[in-house]
Amino acid sequence: MIEYADFECPYCARAHELMSGVAVRRLFRHFPVVSKHPRARVLAQAVEAAALQGAFWEMHDSLFEDQGRLDPPHLWERAERLGLDLDRFEEDRRSEAVAERVERDFRSGIRAGVTTTPTLFVQGDAHPGVPTTELIDRLATARNGTL
Repeated sequence: MIEYADFECPYCARAHELMSGVAVRRLFRHFPVVSKHPRARVLAQAVEAAALQGAFWEMHDSLFEDQGRLDPPHLWERAERLGLDLDRFEEDRRSEAVAERVERDFRSGIRAGVTTTPTLFVQGDAHPGVPTTELIDRLATARNGTL
């Protein structure tokens, strides 16, 4: 499953909550909708900076699980809690390479036809919006990667 999401999007946070118990291989792609969520790109870059220290999913989960605390001081608190090197985190978060990584995901979403977050792609089919119970059940009961 390929998931396009925005860390400031409440619907993405809801999708994260619903998908947390589903054992399916998830490929996450950044789709910051800055017109609605002005911190979305900064948050995506923070996750990528954490990824460079091996903590992508931990930072990913922490942002979706506490959307009320997304400002920079809270990012540093999260990074510190995750045991990241804070100087490196801050340098990476602001780097051109990390910004390009986020932009590359965004452009791939545009090419794939993403118009809203979240959008999940399962076997090539787009499922925009919060995943339905039917889709979650389908993913949860998949055997050996067969949907």
